[in-house]
Amino acid sequence: MANYTDSIEKLIESLIRFPGVGRRSAERIVNYILSASKDEIKVLSEAIIKVKENVKFCRACNNLSEEELCKICQDAGRSKEIVCIVEKPSDVTAIEKAGSFRGVYHVLLGSISPLEGRGPSDLKIEQLLERIKQNNIKEIIIATDADTEGETTAMYLTKLIKPMGVNLTRIGLGLPFGSNLEYADTTTLSKSLESRRAL
Repeated sequence: MANYTDSIEKLIESLIRFPGVGRRSAERIVNYILSASKDEIKVLSEAIIKVKENVKFCRACNNLSEEELCKICQDAGRSKEIVCIVEKPSDVTAIEKAGSFRGVYHVLLGSISPLEGRGPSDLKIEQLLERIKQNNIKEIIIATDADTEGETTAMYLTKLIKPMGVNLTRIGLGLPFGSNLEYADTTTLSKSLESRRAL
């Protein structure tokens, strides 16, 4: 291990907690911080604090927002009759990059995973069912990840939503089993939404 000062070592240990950041990456980030101007680092640290203080979950769909409703829910040009269910806000970003979906979203904020102690009550499923009852929703697209947890969640949602008489579909071709939506390329996501299948 390199002979770092206590403050540098503490910063490296903090950075390693970020997803995808190993020790080598953390050391490179620290070197950047040390070579950057104080003003640059001040802007960075203020941006981090601002995100933590201002970003919350959208009241309607649980996407990330700085207002009561996210930009997608506020967009009058989007069809409120088609709701795409995803696991996390990063999935919304991935689908939006594909640019072909013009409905709205419902973010569950997780998936059913008994091994990790996450059941249906830990997700935003009750809120979704209320949304379906109160709004004139014509189609629900289930776009949970193509892994065991995502498939389990999709099956659970199907049992709850199908009796409500809403057209229910699942994203189709292109997503291999075990993959995460946020890492799929935009063309694959577009094709998956286009080739969704009835449940």
